[in-house]
Amino acid sequence: MEIAVIQNKIYEIRGQKVMLDKDLAELYQVEVRVLNQSVKRNIKRFPSDFMFQLSEDEWGNLKSQFVTSSWGGTRKLPFAFTEQGLAMLSGVLNSDIAISVNISIMRAFVAIRKALPQVNTNKELEELKQRVKELEDSSEDTLAAINDLSEDTRKELDDIYMALTELSEKKKLPNRNAIGYVAIQERRKEE
Repeated sequence: MEIAVIQNKIYEIRGQKVMLDKDLAELYQVEVRVLNQSVKRNIKRFPSDFMFQLSEDEWGNLKSQFVTSSWGGTRKLPFAFTEQGLAMLSGVLNSDIAISVNISIMRAFVAIRKALPQVNTNKELEELKQRVKELEDSSEDTLAAINDLSEDTRKELDDIYMALTELSEKKKLPNRNAIGYVAIQERRKEE
């Protein structure tokens, strides 16, 4: 069996590389219900990290990637098998076809792992932490500078406002005696 065919049937769901029961049944040349019945009879061999049932959303997202007719299809949510679940499945399905298909599936998973770039995640995480710290320090310095500028600007605006307020107010001059001739009427009022 070609590894490329199997690789096209490996999906990433919940952060894990998995194969669906319908694809496995096709590869093992059995019906999906027969495969699932075998699994259910040996359910203790399949903990949740080996096999899980897809949610409606996960199945909807995955189904949108398939080209299928609207007439048929699965009526139940499919099961997804992780690499460990597939290894356990080989012990449950004990036919010659199942054994040869499982060997091909394991080779496909190994090929996928080799194809992924090997990265030193610890080193990258440390670099990312350092970069985040630098950005935080930089943003704190920037905020401090903005606050200093804001305080200086606020003081200057207050000074300008006070000066404008003083200019706009008319100072009342104290009452003084007039210099020169006083009108007759004004003199009579005073007497």
